[in-house]
Amino acid sequence: MGLFSFFTREIAIDLGTANTIIIYNDKVVVDEPSIVAIERSTGKIIAVGKRAQMMHGKTHENIKTIRPLRDGVIADFQAAEFMIREMIKMIGLRQSLFPPALKMVICIPSGITEVEERAVKDSAEQAGAREVRLIHEPMAAAIGIGIDVLEPTGNMIIDIGGGTSEIAVIALGGIVNNKSIRIAGDDLNADIEEYMRKQHNINIGERTAEQIKIEVGAALPELDNPPDDYAVHGRDMLTGIPKEITVNYSEIAHCLDKSISKIETAVLQALEMTPPELSADIFRTGIYLAGGGSMLRGLDKRLHLKTKLPIHVAEDPLRAVARGTGIALKNFDKFTFLIK
Repeated sequence: MGLFSFFTREIAIDLGTANTIIIYNDKVVVDEPSIVAIERSTGKIIAVGKRAQMMHGKTHENIKTIRPLRDGVIADFQAAEFMIREMIKMIGLRQSLFPPALKMVICIPSGITEVEERAVKDSAEQAGAREVRLIHEPMAAAIGIGIDVLEPTGNMIIDIGGGTSEIAVIALGGIVNNKSIRIAGDDLNADIEEYMRKQHNINIGERTAEQIKIEVGAALPELDNPPDDYAVHGRDMLTGIPKEITVNYSEIAHCLDKSISKIETAVLQALEMTPPELSADIFRTGIYLAGGGSMLRGLDKRLHLKTKLPIHVAEDPLRAVARGTGIALKNFDKFTFLIK
């Protein structure tokens, strides 16, 4: 056993729709966009992560970019396997004569089916994993925020990622109830693209929409510290000529309103399903926000106005889930909630 453990390497993977983060030796060693670029004629992988992201929306007919995950689950099995394998190579483990056996904990959305769970495990095993456990995203986020999930105290976590928003109430090392909706960062980007087409007659790509969301995205039309207006470049739909327009945060807040309302509704439904003793705990502890979507300006304030509960945004919300997955890896046998 001692000899085998010498050859075993433990890695934690937050396999996200937008970004994949890998933790090895308690350090984030890979933080890359979840995208691959493939040559159509040969099927060969040209680039993974940031390099592939730079090609996204700019490819010619022989190159295609694929995002293997949609709505938090694997949509393209082969591309996902390639992506996991290439990202594991980025850690630099395979330089020895004997490739190490990999022990992995991978993070998955709480609302996925058994078939989708199987797809994640199969992809990891094809990429070289000897032993794989899965952990649900809200549970990983709670651990990453620093909550003691094994205590008999109720905590509510909202994890807004790229493909799904996960709302869960956690107590005694388990998810008491959860609501997983497929409205998240990608949908906000799509709302911005549609708004630009309808209001400004300008066609923009996915990457530009993401940039607008980061620069001037907001959940409320009035903010205390408003961001500066942002210049957007795209193609004029009437003339076909590239042009520039300026957008401000309050018009982006209006265009995102419908999707954010759906997240609010899901939060209220999750609170309705919570047992009364845990509701009493949540009244004291409040709601914790994690994931990239929680960085949207004014979202915490908007949720507070809707629920009248204290809202806490995790520090470094983008990596809260990955941190929790890393802690779960260290407690591989202690945490019974890890899915075998």
